[in-house]
Amino acid sequence: MGADLVIFPEMSVVGYPPKDLLELSEFVDSNLKALDEIKNSVTGISAIVGFVDRNMAERGKALYNAAAHIRNGKIVSRHYKSLLPTYDVFDEDRYFEPTHDVSISMISGRKFGISICEDVWGADMAWPGMIHHKDPVKCMVKQGAEIIVNISASPFTIGKQDVRVKMLAGHANRNNVPIVFVNQIGGNDDLVFDGNSLVINKNGIVVDKASGFKEELLMVELKGQDVRASVGKSKPAGTASQPGTGDSEIESVYKALILGTRDYVKKCGFKKTVIGLSGGIDSAVTAVIATKALGRDKVLGVTMPSSFSSKGSVEDSRILAKKLGIECKVIPIKSVYNAYTKALSRVFAGLPFDVTEENLQARIRGKILMAISNKYGYLVLTTGNKSELAVGYCTLYGDMCGGLAVISDIPKTMVYDLAEYINRKKEIIPTDTIKKPPSAELRPNQKDQDSLPPYDVLDIVLRAYVEESMNVSDIVAMGYDESLVKDIISKVDRNEYKRKQAAPGLKVTTKAFGTGRRMPLAQRYTRK
Repeated sequence: MGADLVIFPEMSVVGYPPKDLLELSEFVDSNLKALDEIKNSVTGISAIVGFVDRNMAERGKALYNAAAHIRNGKIVSRHYKSLLPTYDVFDEDRYFEPTHDVSISMISGRKFGISICEDVWGADMAWPGMIHHKDPVKCMVKQGAEIIVNISASPFTIGKQDVRVKMLAGHANRNNVPIVFVNQIGGNDDLVFDGNSLVINKNGIVVDKASGFKEELLMVELKGQDVRASVGKSKPAGTASQPGTGDSEIESVYKALILGTRDYVKKCGFKKTVIGLSGGIDSAVTAVIATKALGRDKVLGVTMPSSFSSKGSVEDSRILAKKLGIECKVIPIKSVYNAYTKALSRVFAGLPFDVTEENLQARIRGKILMAISNKYGYLVLTTGNKSELAVGYCTLYGDMCGGLAVISDIPKTMVYDLAEYINRKKEIIPTDTIKKPPSAELRPNQKDQDSLPPYDVLDIVLRAYVEESMNVSDIVAMGYDESLVKDIISKVDRNEYKRKQAAPGLKVTTKAFGTGRRMPLAQRYTRK
């Protein structure tokens, strides 16, 4: 297509984050061998490729997070990451040595500053989490860089795309230099990488951007001392969005969950998935996401009615399955439940029906789904939301059984928003599923609100505590009852042991339960 330079994301040779694979010498060797193969294939064009390099110095960590500038079968220059993130889901200081030697490279007669992800998050007031004491971009500009390239593996969280644009525009404005930002696409474990690569001119204006949540080749031109969108160049992988436009918040979340589910299932080697359909909104949204991600022939729904299940729940599950075109099996659990209670009757003699019997039903359902998984090799997708997981309104070894928790970082109120978004053009999720009061249906006339505050209140308190790390007095000052706040926080803290054993979930908020939240299980600190 006549390009002088092609740019790939951070660690594009190995994928991000490779975690403790980096401690395997043969893994690093394989990565260097792959880089050598890439190098030999680069002719008539320059390439910037993210990889892992060895630190040959006598001191420091063994590895560098690196970028190679390749031209005509040779590595012209190597560039190492200067700022290593060690917060939230990031743990790069565990493996890498930071460079103290920021350098530039000549490409097609121009001086390029080649930076890696966190290097552009070093000094900008648009980024509230600024934690670094130096600015690699400024250092490159002082060395004469005419354009800054940043290769990234920047995971998706709600609102992050706007923060990135503001941050990059700030660098361009302050330094009077254009910036090319190239981000990874895809899901790796609990992280989803949204792409949304973009090009900003020296005035801080987005001149072109790639689509989010799908691979795309974006062509831009460097003219004079600035950049502009390429004219008349086709984009084989699709047409880029217009600068300044983007998905709504709920649309981005929906796309992130689809991408994360698709990649997790495929990369882990599963062909199909199985989901317990309860007739509720959580399992319905999960089923829609799985079907969109994998195809209707790759999703099996199973509804498992008990004595306490309403007729509507079974019917709503069947209607949903029919609308999605997925197979739905009905496996009643009444006889299995009766066998359990009979077996335990002597041990439980004289004791009333309580949460024990409720949880038995959830655990029976979990075992049925796991049996199907075991027999056919399907991945079980759990359907619990973030609100339930936060306060422990879920059953260990029951509805928590599974291999991927698709919506475990989605608060209940956002689950409803997702359902409305899914139904924006036509009804896919039955209206009755959305409108009926949420219930676990584990005892007669049970409703979630019997045990929990209204979800619109619960989700606000949970966000303040979990995502914003606010204390009790600050949350009470927002207008919430102190006893209610303390009760919610107590539930969150008490149920850390459950979440420790939960299936990995897809991260979309700034603080998800999982990799980025590391609370001790054995602790007696009381929140005040």
